[in-house]
Amino acid sequence: MQQIVEETVAGLGYELVEIERSAGGLVRITIDNPWQVGVDRFEIPWVTVEDCEKVNRQLMFALEVDGAEYRRLEVSSPGIDRPLRNEKDLARFEGELIDITLKAPMGEAAAGLVNATRKKFRGTLEKADAENTWQIVWSDAPEPKPGARVSKNRPPVPMRVLGFYLNELREARLAPVVDFKGRKPKTDLGEN
Repeated sequence: MQQIVEETVAGLGYELVEIERSAGGLVRITIDNPWQVGVDRFEIPWVTVEDCEKVNRQLMFALEVDGAEYRRLEVSSPGIDRPLRNEKDLARFEGELIDITLKAPMGEAAAGLVNATRKKFRGTLEKADAENTWQIVWSDAPEPKPGARVSKNRPPVPMRVLGFYLNELREARLAPVVDFKGRKPKTDLGEN
């Protein structure tokens, strides 16, 4: 089934993000528009309902011809919490806020910096200096409440950095940041 789905999705000009099989015969396919190195991710159009419908129709025919067993087929876009599965995904979303879960805890090497049993982190994704190495940068300081005054004399909170290889990750996803108020925060909360 994997090969049929990959070929069908690629043949229609989309990129296969994920195939998920659930109990009850549900097959969930996640697609996205392809990205190439050097292209700004904001120049790539979002996957629309029409795109999902086109892929769904074609997959229904392809899976029927192959005799694949399923009861229901869903095709969707990756959404705002898109999974990051490979080096290409990491390169595409460099500079974005992500959530990662490590396969193993940090251990004694990081005991002074973070909890030694910690596996989950949220930070900004950056490319590290070494080849095939990535890092996230974050601060453990709480965000000031909206409208709160922040002293200019307040010392800056230290930023923390965690380097990792792709094979050390159990899961990596874009961290959804949603602003329901529709207002942009002031850049300097200390001025009023």
